[in-house]
Amino acid sequence: MPEEPSHPFLDDSFPIRWKPLTPSDLGPDIRFALEEAQQHIDALCEAFDPNELTFASTLLALEEATRQLGEAWGKAGHLDSVCNSDELREAYNALLPDVSAFFARIPLNDALWKRLKAYSETREAAELSGAKKRFLEETLADFRESGAELPPEQKERLKEIQAALAEKTQKFSENVLDATNAWELIVTDESRLDGLPSTIKDATRADAKANDHGTEEEPAWRLTLKAPVLIPVLEHVHDDSLRKEIWEASSQVARNGEHDNRELIAEILKLRHEKANMLGFKDFADYILQRRMAKSGEKALAFTEDLHRRAEEAFAKECTELEAFKAAETGEETPFEPWQIAYWSEKQRKAKYDFDDEVLRPYFPMDKVLAGMFAIAEKVFGVTIKEGNAETWHEEVLFFDMTDSTSGNHIGSFYADWHPRDSKRSGAWMNYLKTGNRASDNPLTPHLGLICGNMTPPVDGKPALLTHEEVSTIFHEFGHLLHHLLGEVEIRSLNGVNVAWDFVELPSQFMENFCWERESLDFFARHHESGEPIPDELFDKMLAARTYRSASAMMRQLGLGKLDLDLHIHHATEEPFDIDAISKKATEGYRIPTKTEAPSMAPKFGHLFSGPTGYAAGYYSYKWAEVLDADAFSRFLEAGVLNGDVGREYRAKILSKGNSEPPEKLFHDFMGRDPDLTAMLKRDGLAA
Repeated sequence: MPEEPSHPFLDDSFPIRWKPLTPSDLGPDIRFALEEAQQHIDALCEAFDPNELTFASTLLALEEATRQLGEAWGKAGHLDSVCNSDELREAYNALLPDVSAFFARIPLNDALWKRLKAYSETREAAELSGAKKRFLEETLADFRESGAELPPEQKERLKEIQAALAEKTQKFSENVLDATNAWELIVTDESRLDGLPSTIKDATRADAKANDHGTEEEPAWRLTLKAPVLIPVLEHVHDDSLRKEIWEASSQVARNGEHDNRELIAEILKLRHEKANMLGFKDFADYILQRRMAKSGEKALAFTEDLHRRAEEAFAKECTELEAFKAAETGEETPFEPWQIAYWSEKQRKAKYDFDDEVLRPYFPMDKVLAGMFAIAEKVFGVTIKEGNAETWHEEVLFFDMTDSTSGNHIGSFYADWHPRDSKRSGAWMNYLKTGNRASDNPLTPHLGLICGNMTPPVDGKPALLTHEEVSTIFHEFGHLLHHLLGEVEIRSLNGVNVAWDFVELPSQFMENFCWERESLDFFARHHESGEPIPDELFDKMLAARTYRSASAMMRQLGLGKLDLDLHIHHATEEPFDIDAISKKATEGYRIPTKTEAPSMAPKFGHLFSGPTGYAAGYYSYKWAEVLDADAFSRFLEAGVLNGDVGREYRAKILSKGNSEPPEKLFHDFMGRDPDLTAMLKRDGLAA
């Protein structure tokens, strides 16, 4: 047995030893790491001779000063997301103010800023090139936009703002998790579940049994607000009252009692706005977007409104057609209720294309999806992925090693955690635990990352059978992971996904394209019993239905981005603050008209409010990156979906480059031109 580390959260083992990481160790370990990091920072602040400053003694030393703390705190944050408990939450929240304050102080440290500026004026700095030059430029920009040049009293206020944002956004996230977990509906009348796919019925029955509801003789079904249950219920259950009940519960998440997030949203927006003003920007959107591809809030808003205009006519037509379909089926011309839209959309899709997405489930067993996805990566990007053996944070978690197919070098490793648990936050995400780098001419040290989701779980020994949307989500997160693991930048801070936020979704959304092409689907879409690929007739129906209500899907995404930008540009200091009124006005023309007005989903909009920044003023990035991914994938459509030559060029010019060059240049290097949104509009059936 290996010796237990004295500070388990600071243990540098690769892969990570998860079992020793307990809430009781978190406080002592992080406080020790804070002291160590502060000592490193203090050493950089001591008197220096400008003529003796070097890239290594200044920039690399600064990066290394916080590496141990950053990795340890990253483990803690990850465990808070996947193994949440009262003990861990208490320990984590007790440390959050101090950790936030520490990182906020770094760019506000006068002595450190003087050292950086002094180095930037040296001959060596003037002669830097490539990633080293980029790192200097990015570091100076980071310090300036974090308040390095503010007067002392404003620096103190900025520290307070950063600490408050960390605490309030953490509370927001906890409220969403707790409010989601607080609701359940135990169904004992099976007829109420008519229409629900058997896969979900089996899963909810097993979940009920695991929570001491029902017996073999008198079964029960446990419905929750987690996506693998919520979405199928809204799409397939015939009982209108049951759909209404679960929709109403979902729409009230984080809006009531001790979990109410509405006031927190107002407080977070005010703090962000104050921070932006303090740093010389008129609003938080301009502050956040200055170094992203959009450059300003108004340009991001213009992009959103331009796409809205392009899809407006098709969206109106889709709404009218769905209303007419419902009227023809029911004989009643009544307005839609919010809990009816997904249900009638599914019915119309089945009628229009003779296609039911549930028919695809048997072709998407989780193990085959992963194996096929890895095979595609091997063929296209020149990597080999094999399951490895390592400690994990839960028995369901898988661990994999990735090597370069040509050299055999270990590129990195990753964890995969795919199914829901009450202790795990909702949604799907990728994160990194360790970022490799290259010292001099030595090989790149390996990266370590993770991908998580809340996909349909296996039941009674049967494989987990996924929807096509869940498969696309897995490919999406794997795209982020590839961006991290295939980074080859010599400087950690510029590697992997540390890129402009409206560029970061390119690699993830790019991978989703492989879920729609016959050549790539055949690698992983195999019937879990027969091993047969998707029949041609079913595949043709799937393709035909791909653009079904694509304008409505686009409007929903654009509406969320519009709400995000409006909140941060126009309503950050509004009093009284009414999130429902703001949402209604911001998304007018983006929403399907309904009889009952849906409340704003902002109180559970974790992308915007579960972190000090996150996707705040940047949710438009998903659509922005769709333009990039559709355009980039057009090269594969021309050369061959699994063309290894184009794939390796994409790896070399996009995935390996991280933030070593501006994103506009990386995209231009791969495509030979600037982005063109035609490919996305064609893919969505909105352009000829």
